[in-house]
Amino acid sequence: MEADLLIYDVGSTYTKISAFSMADGILSLLARDQVVTTVENIGSGIGNANSMIEKRGVRLAEKCLVLSTSSAAGGLRMVAMGYMPRVTAKAAKEVAMSAGARVLEIVTHEESPEYRIEILREIKPDIILLAGGTDGGDRENLLENARYIVESEVQAVVIVAGNSSAQEEARLILDNGGVASKRVANVMPNIHELKVAGAREAIHEEFIRQISLARGLRKLIEIVSDNVVIPTPGAILMAAELIASGTYEEEGVGDLILIDIGGATTDIHSILPSLEKLSIEERGLVVTNEKQSAYRTVEGNLGMRISATGIVDAIGPNGVLAKIGSNGDDDLAARLCEYTMYLEKNPGHIASTEIEIEFDRALAVSSIEVALKRHAGFIAEEYNPVMGIVPGTPMGRDLRGVKTIIAVGGIFSHRTESECIGIVEQAMKDRGISLLPEKYSIYVDTSYLMYGIGVLSGRYPGMALRFAREYLNLDYMVDTVRI
Repeated sequence: MEADLLIYDVGSTYTKISAFSMADGILSLLARDQVVTTVENIGSGIGNANSMIEKRGVRLAEKCLVLSTSSAAGGLRMVAMGYMPRVTAKAAKEVAMSAGARVLEIVTHEESPEYRIEILREIKPDIILLAGGTDGGDRENLLENARYIVESEVQAVVIVAGNSSAQEEARLILDNGGVASKRVANVMPNIHELKVAGAREAIHEEFIRQISLARGLRKLIEIVSDNVVIPTPGAILMAAELIASGTYEEEGVGDLILIDIGGATTDIHSILPSLEKLSIEERGLVVTNEKQSAYRTVEGNLGMRISATGIVDAIGPNGVLAKIGSNGDDDLAARLCEYTMYLEKNPGHIASTEIEIEFDRALAVSSIEVALKRHAGFIAEEYNPVMGIVPGTPMGRDLRGVKTIIAVGGIFSHRTESECIGIVEQAMKDRGISLLPEKYSIYVDTSYLMYGIGVLSGRYPGMALRFAREYLNLDYMVDTVRI
């Protein structure tokens, strides 16, 4: 078998490799494997990965296309500066969602100049998103924040993404102060919409630059064919968007939820193409996540290894154990707490005993349930005459009509498909007042290939979509009532 496409995912712990054939315009998986990442020598780790593939009987074509994602460098530290708190927060989160950045602080006109400068000096961000003002709207906030950035003397790249009529003056202030900057389209040109593509691309470019400078990781840029490495969370989001929305030639599956549970975080993506059909009047002000077509939440305290104790903290040890049918067993609760503390110190541990496997299942169900309920909206239970809310009113992101759920993550790569579906089913069982799907089907990324689908979505969208449909068995969609 000859591979003419290799896709890597270089993580902090493991480097995954997938080998494909693209003969006759059809994407076919030939083999996949993983090896331990050697951050000090990425080339060595990738060489080991290639050897594993070759041992499976796959030879590499002379002109093999090589693509990659990575999470090994960690997310870029980002501070967002804008005018209105809720709007700036919304814009910053949307921009960072797939660009390999972590929003550490939101700074608005409500904070004093001294506070804004101190925050910048304290966080020492890699990137500052300088937003504020719709096109033709407020100018002064953008300009004064540019001055405060210069005064702070931080070594950050500033993405100037506010009022377009004030951007050139803001850029001159930054240039004269010796601060690197990039101008992009206003992330909020009017109060009804967000346009984040330009800012995301600028942050992505900085992500690649940081990888190029990082010890060991610079070799990754040299290995890939297009000198582009996509942040892994961004690739997962891109895959979800492709599967949901489709291409110009082929329709997607429509509204979906993607659950990505990892060692450090549990990410929930909801892609709702149906919302793109809303009129401006129906969409309303962009200050919430209710009517955005793509939305991602990251629960940094809910993870299967590095953040395992966070799951226990969220619902208590007995709450976790209840997921495997145990109630009120103090000895078992103590063993669970010891296990999660061990996992945080030994994130590479793989469950081997029956009780560890059950603990992992309970942790996964708990983490997914909590993350989903934090992501979704809810049914109001109390009157709020000021907001015009009565009991029974849907509040927040309404996912009740979603019919497709995709599960991604290490725990789904080491269990049978029926076991994986059971984990998600149990996490969805007690919806309570949450606006979670009522009638849906579950599909499992058993071979951890979603990152590759995402990477290919920009280069070969049609081929990637057709592969995703076949791989996940999406063409055989059956609505299943879950109670």
